[in-house]
Amino acid sequence: MIGKLLGYISLILSLSALSGAVDFNRDIRPILSDKCFACHGFDEHDRKADLRLDTQEGSRKDLGGYVAIKPGDLRNSEAWIRISSEDEDEIMPPPKFHKTLNPAEKELIRQWISEGAEYQTHWAYTPLQKKVLTLGERLIDHYVTEGLTRNGFKLSASSDRITLVRRLYFDLLGLPPSTEAVERFVTDESPSAYESLVDKLLANPAFGERMAVYWLDLVRYADTIGYHSDNFMEVSSYRDYVISAFNRNLPFDQFTIEQLAGDLLPNPSLQQKIASGYNLLLQTTEEGGAQAEEYIVIHSADRVRNVSGVWLGSTIGCAQCHDHKYDPFTSRDFYTFAAFFADLKEKPIGKREPNLSLPTNEERDKIAHLERRIKETMLEAALARDSTLKNKVELERQIWETETQAIFSNESSDEWKIKKPNSMQTSGGQVLKVLADDSILTSGPNPPKDNYKFIIENSGKVSAIRLEALMDDSFPGKRLSRSNGNFILSEMFISHLGNKVKVVNALTDYEQKDWPVSAAIDGKDETGWAVDGHTDKAANRQAVFVFEQPLDLGEKGQLTIELRHQSNYAGHNIGRLRISVTDSLTPSIKGILAMPADVIVALKVPVEQRTVLQKTKLIDYFHSISPLLAPLVGENKKLKADLEALNRSVKTMLVSESLREPRITRILNRGDWMDKKGEIVQPALPAFLPRARELPADRRGSRLDLARWIVEPDNPLTSRTFVNRIWMLFFGSGLSRNVDDLGGQGEPPTHPELLDQLAVGFRDHGWNVKGLIKEILMSDTYRQASTVSPELLKVDPTNLLWGRQGRWRLDSEFIRDTALQLGALLVMQEGGKSVKPYQPAGYWQHLNFPPREWENGKNSDLYRRGLYTFRCRSFPHPAMVSFDAPSREECCSQRSRSNIPQQALVLMNDPSYVEAARKFADRVLKVPGDEKAKIQFVWKEATSRAANEEEVTILSELYQTQKLAYSKLEEEAKKLLSVGDAPSDGLQSPGEAAAWTQVTRAILNCYETTSRN
Repeated sequence: MIGKLLGYISLILSLSALSGAVDFNRDIRPILSDKCFACHGFDEHDRKADLRLDTQEGSRKDLGGYVAIKPGDLRNSEAWIRISSEDEDEIMPPPKFHKTLNPAEKELIRQWISEGAEYQTHWAYTPLQKKVLTLGERLIDHYVTEGLTRNGFKLSASSDRITLVRRLYFDLLGLPPSTEAVERFVTDESPSAYESLVDKLLANPAFGERMAVYWLDLVRYADTIGYHSDNFMEVSSYRDYVISAFNRNLPFDQFTIEQLAGDLLPNPSLQQKIASGYNLLLQTTEEGGAQAEEYIVIHSADRVRNVSGVWLGSTIGCAQCHDHKYDPFTSRDFYTFAAFFADLKEKPIGKREPNLSLPTNEERDKIAHLERRIKETMLEAALARDSTLKNKVELERQIWETETQAIFSNESSDEWKIKKPNSMQTSGGQVLKVLADDSILTSGPNPPKDNYKFIIENSGKVSAIRLEALMDDSFPGKRLSRSNGNFILSEMFISHLGNKVKVVNALTDYEQKDWPVSAAIDGKDETGWAVDGHTDKAANRQAVFVFEQPLDLGEKGQLTIELRHQSNYAGHNIGRLRISVTDSLTPSIKGILAMPADVIVALKVPVEQRTVLQKTKLIDYFHSISPLLAPLVGENKKLKADLEALNRSVKTMLVSESLREPRITRILNRGDWMDKKGEIVQPALPAFLPRARELPADRRGSRLDLARWIVEPDNPLTSRTFVNRIWMLFFGSGLSRNVDDLGGQGEPPTHPELLDQLAVGFRDHGWNVKGLIKEILMSDTYRQASTVSPELLKVDPTNLLWGRQGRWRLDSEFIRDTALQLGALLVMQEGGKSVKPYQPAGYWQHLNFPPREWENGKNSDLYRRGLYTFRCRSFPHPAMVSFDAPSREECCSQRSRSNIPQQALVLMNDPSYVEAARKFADRVLKVPGDEKAKIQFVWKEATSRAANEEEVTILSELYQTQKLAYSKLEEEAKKLLSVGDAPSDGLQSPGEAAAWTQVTRAILNCYETTSRN
């Protein structure tokens, strides 16, 4: 905080010296907030010595014969005595807190006490009041010029027209102007040329995309859930709503209400429902071991932090565990604020399925057509239309039933031969007995785990073995297992002459959920085939194990069959079994084994005893396999598959839904989610902030009530917060430099009256975003040059007086957009699902649950604006990270701007930039004229101005050097020209094209190309 305040304090010292008085909000509050309020501020639980310095009353309180601050009396002001003391045991703040006051801060406090130590309400919480200026006087220029004049300066000269047009394009569109656009503006001598350009750019659809980048940082928009698995979530329609809202100039109050409570509006439109998806943009988890109640608290806190930060410029989230240290927000305020969102329907843990489908008109028509055709090809409808077909199918079904029932009797089919074992044993000591029907019954001990081994002799070929699990009267409940539960076959091994017989398929008439028959041949003891022994529906079960190739045993060959029960379910051994073999698998046997269990049960019931449900199941199943109906079934199946595929491709969205009974919200002691003793609270607004009306007394406060309060005219925070951030977009920093926090830990505005007058105008003129922006852009203050005189630089090194414009590197998205536009690759398509440009292979290798790989997009998806790049929170696109794009795990109101070597490496080597450079070179190669003409073309395209002699010389030398090198390295030239999917024009030799590509790569790396001035 000290570093942030140094520049500010140096300026306010000069301002207070000129004005002759210290201002509490401007000069004193920042010092007290930083150095004193943690111990002597708002939080009564941790307040030291019962002393408050955040209020005038507290500072004057009798502390036992002395007071902290006695107006006009330094000698009897205990606070000043302690501040100015040289005794380490007496001085305040104590040295151990590392909050020592510097001499400039002490001098301001000394002067303030001497002048009467008057307190003021914190500037951000004071009501907004309109001040009338002289007719024709420009608001912004009036206040900025006034401050400069007091310090002996004036506005800097206006930027040249080339700089102005580039500034406007980057600020409003995030794109560079074309050479033609620059030329039109430079040569337009009409008085309205500048204003006309501003209006034109504000009406450009790219304006909404540029503004959306800023807004999506605030609301932490991303395409993945963040925590743990960081899986995909479909919310891209919210991004498109934001773009549209800015382009439509949706009033900011309505923009606010739709996002917080669009679903609660009367008869909400589709766009208002989509807007309400804002409430679900936060990070969530799908981790199996996570605690639901903990994540309910995490989500509540996240929403409080984001809503208060985005709209109120406040850190209410700091009051989650205790009263705020620096602002009047209490812990109660935090939880009553959180209670507004307790109505949101959501899964605290697990995958959140989209709850709104958003088909295009074309997709809607296709869906309707497919649904109509599906109905027409439904069997019931087809049979109802064609009585002849219906009669043929019914006759066919009766024949099928008769034949199929016969197959269930072993005596009626010679496809299977029951084999009585020639030898059998068990490792668990069970008694095995062969019964009259050649089945094998177990008795005696029922060990936790067991292995059975059977040897059978056979002549001829064997293609498969059938294992039957049979019920028996000796078992509990006369069921399938001796354990009154399931029979579990962990693994089956078949061998011949000591060699394992490869089993390639397993079929059964019954599979218990999560216990498929295929698990009996997968080589894993922890898995297995289980049959249902828990219910009265239990019946004899059978499974068939098919060999890879038929096995010829000859006349005396033997098969050894081992059945293993090694699961953790003790005692679930097979109780009664029978083994059969076959030398073929006919369609009839395969058909029976493929039947659902309930169909088999129904077939075994005599016709006159079947229930209505059983009869229906048999008819439905036969219709699905009938040869007569196969064409119709096939068509219906294909139509359903087409509809399913179409529905999968349709955009979906997570939107807010309100619960009838909101979740209970408690005040949690120290934020502990396991604390169930805290007071239950209802939605309520922060107690100290003004409001035009209270929440309704006859019902619970809703998100809609909260949203309307946020944009009430009496709320002093919302308009100030938004205006301050818009100022930042066009000047590089806010009028209050800490755009995250307008509270005690923030910085007072450099021009408080200017901020307030802009905020009042914004509020009173319909929350007009484009109107606010135009007011800023039309000012002389905005149009200043970014150069600075030595004198002004010395007095105001951080531009607190706004006596010049700023210059800064573009945001990561706009740097890439610029490169693509120069390469004539940029696809200006608004909206749609997020896309995936080139990304290094393996970058996602540590993403799990499930593992996944980044798949580069195709065709136009590779060249969409950076705004549309897929945003993975835990692994953001590395090129975007290099240029300081946030991960969007939390609100980001102002991006950092670093200057590191990796940025040059990205611009020189990332495939997107290399591809853009070589396509830029293709443009250069089409320019008529000599080398110098081509250099002037490429430089002017990138920077909007002509290259000077030195720049031409440098680029010419680079071109000649590269041309010579590539004349000897044609394969290397071809390799360079193959980067990216876009084909090269091939109009010149590879060496020539590669040489110019190296020139354009260098130009894309220039500061002037990647910066806004």
